[in-house]
Amino acid sequence: MGIHAELTERTRAVLPSWLALYYDEPIAIDRGEGRTVWDLEGNSYLDFFGGILTTMTAYSLPEVTAAITEQAAKVLHTSTLYLNQPMVELAETVAEMSGIPDARVFFTPSGTEANDAAMLLATSFRRSNQVLALRNSYHGRSFTAVALTSHRSWSPTGYSGLNVQYVQGPYKARSPYAHLDDDAFVDAAVADLNQVIDMMTSGDVAAMIAEPIQGVGGFATPPDGFFRRFKDVLDDYGILFVADEVQTGWGRTGEHMWGYQAHDIVPDIMTFAKGIGNGLSIGGVVARPEIMNCIGANSISTFGGNPLVSAGALANLKYLVEHDLQGNALKQGSRLYENLLPTAEETPWIFEFRGKGLMLAIETAEPGSGEPDTARASRLLEECKARGLLIGKGGLYGNVLRIAPPLTVTEEEIDTASEIITAAVSAID
Repeated sequence: MGIHAELTERTRAVLPSWLALYYDEPIAIDRGEGRTVWDLEGNSYLDFFGGILTTMTAYSLPEVTAAITEQAAKVLHTSTLYLNQPMVELAETVAEMSGIPDARVFFTPSGTEANDAAMLLATSFRRSNQVLALRNSYHGRSFTAVALTSHRSWSPTGYSGLNVQYVQGPYKARSPYAHLDDDAFVDAAVADLNQVIDMMTSGDVAAMIAEPIQGVGGFATPPDGFFRRFKDVLDDYGILFVADEVQTGWGRTGEHMWGYQAHDIVPDIMTFAKGIGNGLSIGGVVARPEIMNCIGANSISTFGGNPLVSAGALANLKYLVEHDLQGNALKQGSRLYENLLPTAEETPWIFEFRGKGLMLAIETAEPGSGEPDTARASRLLEECKARGLLIGKGGLYGNVLRIAPPLTVTEEEIDTASEIITAAVSAID
């Protein structure tokens, strides 16, 4: 029995049955450098998923490693009961980058907890437990975040302290509006939003939470300006807009630092996580001061923004800005899209090829019927792995391949990945 087979058995024996593992023969990542990882059996892979869009810059980035090492030699943890210089410096950086005026920042250990905190802020500020979320959304695995998630495969319970109503989101392809052009689709989605507020709420809704591009939902990408139209409606009711930038943030879409900027808006609250830590466990919330400061009870964060992760995240953001990784995401994402577009257009079972920057997706469907094709999606995942490329999978039916390499990806690596994906598609045919 090989190392991975043995580790798979041990994993199944001691960890929950609902803990998903990729691949028919799962692998363990032993080490990484740049955009390449090696498993425990010595096989190398070009990684175009980055631990679910979390290794944002690169594996073993010297600047981040040095910052972590230096901080680890001093102190790992103190909690927010003490002043924390790395956390304050990181908060100042995040506040300035966020685009939210006079922003306040609160750090958490994950994106799930960031969205939890955002809901605490919104419902406290508005004194309402009514919340709007989008269909096909995903916001985390906690009790609160699951209530915001409109995705049956990620929703283990319907119980919640929130009263959540779901409105039409950016995923047009399998909606009742698939036949509409972009302008008509946006009009229909706005009409749906108005109707949900009028018919399914008492009017005093606390907030709407939305991913600018839906991550787990298969990188469903709205037309630019989609959320501008939504926010016009929300503003009429005083409803707060919460941008979940856990996957779209920090320049991944290429065009902007944040996904919300494609819609000419500024959110009232914004959440972030994943890429900021480049693998370190960190998330957070940014909000206007009157919203962030509305909490009347005592509160702390034991692990949020601890000195070690703050030092690493600060070094990571400094590298991101100094090396214009947003610009590289735009350049290399465009190259990847153009490389794969002919294959997508020529392959009958590729239902849609979509996304922005280094956040691209291939959705598979049965030719003719359009029924979700999970079998081909799973095989494409396996065929890419067999050729040395790791990508992700998502979508409501598990029929969407997600492609999201670290933002330092090179032109050569883009071309290599394109060749592998094209060969994998051909192998399936």
